[in-house]
Amino acid sequence: MRGFWTVLKFTFMNRVKAKSFISTTIIFALLIAAGVNAPSVISHFSGDKTTNVGVFADSTISPALIEHFKKDDPKLVLIEYPDKGSLSANEEFAKTAVLNKEVKGFLVKQPAKEGEFPAFRYLSEGTFTQTGPSSKLQSALQIIKANEVVKEFNLTDEQVTKLNTPVSLESIQITSGSSGGGTGNVDGPGAEGKTPSEQLMSYILVYALMILLFMALSMYGNMTASEITAEKSSRVMEVLITSVSPLKQMFGKVFGMFLLGVAQIALFIAVAVINLNLPNNRDFFASNDLDFSSIDPMLYVYFVLFYLLGFFLYVILYAAMGSIVSRTEELGQAVMPITLLSLAGFYIGIYGINAPMGTFIRVCSFIPFFTPNIMFLRIGMLSNVPAWEIWLSIAILIASILFFGWLSAKIYRTGVLMYGKRPSIKEIRKAMKAYKL
Repeated sequence: MRGFWTVLKFTFMNRVKAKSFISTTIIFALLIAAGVNAPSVISHFSGDKTTNVGVFADSTISPALIEHFKKDDPKLVLIEYPDKGSLSANEEFAKTAVLNKEVKGFLVKQPAKEGEFPAFRYLSEGTFTQTGPSSKLQSALQIIKANEVVKEFNLTDEQVTKLNTPVSLESIQITSGSSGGGTGNVDGPGAEGKTPSEQLMSYILVYALMILLFMALSMYGNMTASEITAEKSSRVMEVLITSVSPLKQMFGKVFGMFLLGVAQIALFIAVAVINLNLPNNRDFFASNDLDFSSIDPMLYVYFVLFYLLGFFLYVILYAAMGSIVSRTEELGQAVMPITLLSLAGFYIGIYGINAPMGTFIRVCSFIPFFTPNIMFLRIGMLSNVPAWEIWLSIAILIASILFFGWLSAKIYRTGVLMYGKRPSIKEIRKAMKAYKL
């Protein structure tokens, strides 16, 4: 074990002291801090900002619009302009006002038949989003139109109140039975699962795992493979192989990179936690009904477990691929299949986060290369994932790590001493048969 610990310590210390690692860690830590604080900072600066929208004065619609936004949305301010006498003149004036930054946008009424509610055009340089001025104006105009219709039918105030009372719709997630070790408040058939707030927080945590794992695999997997290839290309491997067995070398490097990745991610999580607990962020999350303490503690346990297992599986594969090439120029092509697997797992997770109950997602959660992302996604977004499915996926993942660890050790033992062109699969298999772990 002495050789193993020597390689592990050397790999860890050599990388942790590297300027590239230190600078990357600082940059990512600052980005995480900025990302966590961004919502509250944006909310703070945009809290008192108003949006000015122009409208041509008339006797009915513009006063109703102004009154509506004064009561329901004071941040959108309507500015009245005198009518220019024709549609073309109005639109020309509106375009000039928008381009000269007098207003953010301009609402222009279109001609309408007698007795019909008029159509409108909203002129603006900006994009049209669901929360932008155009959407708000459309909703307000719909209300004004409804009020005009109500007046035509001479409804009483009581009838109008009943008509305008919003429908109450409470979203409740139910489950088919106890998860027996999963997450969520599940006690039996028909029990309530996660609340909308809990689902949103789980959604954030699932996204965090997928992004962190993909970043870690891209960074540390390629780092592991490139270090092994660099040692081969410089012939350092020939010296190392005489003092430390290939098995100890490979697992020393893998565990060294594993500890380095865990240390860096732990630092990133600590930065995120510290920033999340700043007073401005606590107030922002509380005002938006977001509470990380509402997440089931087991979800955090599964987060750590699936992250570590997924990280370890892929780093082992990257180490094996790095051992079969002799030049760093060939490394990208050699690790491409593994990179594509990690990329597939990431994109399947992005797709499945909005459809976690699909058969395809359920099947993928048992494929070891996709399990860390997909099974955690199911656990996070659903409340009735059976415990046997969770632990079966973990068992498959651990068995895969053991199998690929054994296979990678054989490939590594064979590959580190094969120089020249990249060996074919047939040549590797032939060489592997001559060596038994």
